[in-house]
Amino acid sequence: MNFLRGVMGGQSAGPQPSGAETVQKLCDRVASSTLLEDRRDAVRALKALSKKYRLEVGSQAMEHLVNVLQTDRSDSEIIGYALDTLCNLISNEVEEEEPEENVQKASSEDLAGQFAEIYIKQQENLTLLLSLLEEFDFHVRWPAVKLLTALLKNQGPQVQQIILVSPMGVSKMMDLLADSREVIRNDGLLLLQQLTKANAAIQKIVAFENAFERLLDIITEEGMSDGGIVVEDCLLLLLNLMKNNSSNQNFFKEGSYIQRTKPWFEVAEDNSGWSAQKVTNLHLMLQLVRVLVSPVNPPGATSSCQKSAFQCGLLQQLCTILMATGVPADILTETINTVSEVIRGSQVNQDYFASVNAPSNPPRPAIVVLLMSMVNERQPFVLRCAVLYCFQCFLYKNQKGQAEIVATLLPATIDANSISAGQLLCGGLFSTDSLSNWCAAVALAHALQDNSIQKEQLLRVQLATSLGNPPVSLLQQCTNILSQGSKEQTRVGLLMLLSTWMTNCPIAVTHFLHNQTNVPFLTAQISENLGEEEQLVQGLCALLLGICIYYNENSLENYTKEKLKQLIEKRIGKEIFIEKLAYISKHELYSRAGQKPQPSYNSPEQMLFDHDFTKLVKELEVLITKAIQKSSEDEKKEEEVKKSLEQHDSIVNQYKELIREQDLQLNELKKQVTALTNQNEHSQTTITQQASQIQQLRDQYNLLKIQGKPLDSQHHIHNEAAQINGIQPKDTEEIGRLQEEIEELKKQHNVLEGQLAEKELEINKLRAAQSTGNLAEVGTEIAGDQPTDQHKLVGTAEALVRDNDGDSAAMKTAQLENRLSVLDDENKMLKDQLKMLTEEKKSLDQQLASTNSTIAILETDKRKLQQEVTESKKEQDDLLVLLADQDQKIFGFKNRLKELGEPVEDEDDLESADQEDDDDDDDDPN
Repeated sequence: MNFLRGVMGGQSAGPQPSGAETVQKLCDRVASSTLLEDRRDAVRALKALSKKYRLEVGSQAMEHLVNVLQTDRSDSEIIGYALDTLCNLISNEVEEEEPEENVQKASSEDLAGQFAEIYIKQQENLTLLLSLLEEFDFHVRWPAVKLLTALLKNQGPQVQQIILVSPMGVSKMMDLLADSREVIRNDGLLLLQQLTKANAAIQKIVAFENAFERLLDIITEEGMSDGGIVVEDCLLLLLNLMKNNSSNQNFFKEGSYIQRTKPWFEVAEDNSGWSAQKVTNLHLMLQLVRVLVSPVNPPGATSSCQKSAFQCGLLQQLCTILMATGVPADILTETINTVSEVIRGSQVNQDYFASVNAPSNPPRPAIVVLLMSMVNERQPFVLRCAVLYCFQCFLYKNQKGQAEIVATLLPATIDANSISAGQLLCGGLFSTDSLSNWCAAVALAHALQDNSIQKEQLLRVQLATSLGNPPVSLLQQCTNILSQGSKEQTRVGLLMLLSTWMTNCPIAVTHFLHNQTNVPFLTAQISENLGEEEQLVQGLCALLLGICIYYNENSLENYTKEKLKQLIEKRIGKEIFIEKLAYISKHELYSRAGQKPQPSYNSPEQMLFDHDFTKLVKELEVLITKAIQKSSEDEKKEEEVKKSLEQHDSIVNQYKELIREQDLQLNELKKQVTALTNQNEHSQTTITQQASQIQQLRDQYNLLKIQGKPLDSQHHIHNEAAQINGIQPKDTEEIGRLQEEIEELKKQHNVLEGQLAEKELEINKLRAAQSTGNLAEVGTEIAGDQPTDQHKLVGTAEALVRDNDGDSAAMKTAQLENRLSVLDDENKMLKDQLKMLTEEKKSLDQQLASTNSTIAILETDKRKLQQEVTESKKEQDDLLVLLADQDQKIFGFKNRLKELGEPVEDEDDLESADQEDDDDDDDDPN
């Protein structure tokens, strides 16, 4: 301990050891001491020396400190000292009191990078550090977070790869955001910022670890834009997660997190006194919205985020900031840029922006207010660039907006009592400020972009130059300013406007050529040998003259295509003309402007090219070069080949249409065949079932007939027939009940017939006895044996008995006859039922015959349809052969055109272009 006290500053006799010696002794103590307290004191001493003697501690103690982390895990204090020491070694922070000789020997960044590389050379060291993040002890967790952050700063890609393969590595870092101790949570934000830099895989993992939800909650808890540095850290992490990561952008949108950003932009009416932190926070929030709707994102993702921004009211809130007073200039500029990209290419958002009015008296459209700032030379340069970008985005793929802007220039719609967008653009176009000239020219060119109707409408614009002079057209006024030799920026802007205006607009070309001074001016500008500063203007003049040749309809005799080419060949020379034309694409600012739509220049003098104009030059340069190099004979041949190709194309289109119609017919026939086949199969199944049931009934009927049970057979036949005819189970039960009653009546009928036979036998006996006189003989015998009075009495009794017996037999006979009559009626009814069953059987036979007839008709139709399908396939094969011959001929003609050096567009390219035009038309509700 005395040794340690000496090291830590205590006084001791004798010469003081050097820093390297002291570090060496401390390292030996850490390695050899058996007592934990001694090792802890030694590590504490190393921590104290790690900043002053950084190189010595790092080179000698690194291995011992790692061993401490592995072996003394149970003691949080020594672990904390070891982590702090490692953090001092790997951190880039430089002590103010550090000796100059150490700074000269190795800079702080170099040492930090070297020590970080040594630490992560063993992957287990980083895995050990990740495991320490799970410790809740503040003195362990906090230095572990700081050490990981330092490692990522110095060896980011290597550390990221190790973390990716470590189980739950990212999850352990995400748990830091849930720590209740703000220091650890805030440093965890810094750690995640370093972790997510330029690594899409880790960005996705962090996003799916519910990072968006947690970060937005922290931003809300900290006060949103009014919050402190923690809000800034959260926003920086969000930008890391979503910038150039379409997957996370889509996840952010699908999770309805865009809606949660709307409250960020709620500003008070009094916007004075914004703190620097609030400006920074709001600037980052606007950048986050721009990341979601950036033009470099996939079009589908951008349009989806634009739609969500409008539906949740975010666009409306941004427009409120745009029109508010007291907003700092840089926030206003970034808000304009954000609104620009939210509305770019979205018709609904563009229509809403057109309806926004500034809170002035009288109210003015927001577009007019912004254009007033753009053409005002006293406004900041970046603000004017932002307004120009906003105007370009408003007109991007917005033919309705283009028509509204051009309409404000037409004589019939000009309102003398109000300032319109067209008036501001004309004022900027002809002002003395060259930047205003350039911005107004580019803005007006965007009002004409890909819109031939508005190009023709703009030809009607007339300008009053001075009192007493007749008005001149806008086109002529632009050429007049060009000929006056104004500043380069002004001339470049006007030449870009004229080139955009006359591209694909032969009427505008005719108007331009109608002025006799325009062509001589262009040829003079191109042919002069000027300095490098004029090369861009010469190239643009060559481009404009080339447009006059390529889009010339030969309506003016003095300026036909052939005469203009002859003029170029005599006055300039084809090679020189093409060389001057190439000056545009070789300019140093040309490639910079073509990188992204937003104008981004360091100074006003650099604003020479527009993004969309660079794309136009790229297309026109090839077309104009070929048009200049063609001879008259080549043009005639090209016209002939084009006519031939058009004829062949028309023939091919006719055949294609015919094949398409036949294909539709064939599909219809196939559907009919399929339907008839299904119907036939269903009928066949029904017939088979019915035939089987009828055969079963016939077999049962024959069997019962042989067994002598016709009624039972009829009963069974009736039941089967009922099933065939679709009788329901309830009806079948009713029929069974009736059959039972019939059986009961049959039995009663048999019994009554037996009784009737017996009675008839008795009657016959009685009648026979009466006819033979047996009763009289008996009476006589009795009378002979008795006295006379008794004989009389017996005779009387016999007479009475005979009379009574006669009456009783007559009564019984009458009763039996009545019952027999009833039974005959019942028997007759049963015969009627049998007759009815026989008729039902005949009906079933007729249905079977009708079904067989239907099957025969369907088979005939099927054979006819199959024959028609065969014939259609044969005709289609013949047409395909003919089409192949036509394609071969077209291919030959195209090869001839290519050999002649003519541009040939493939049919697939034309179809894709037509499809894109159709898509553009679909996007435009007008």
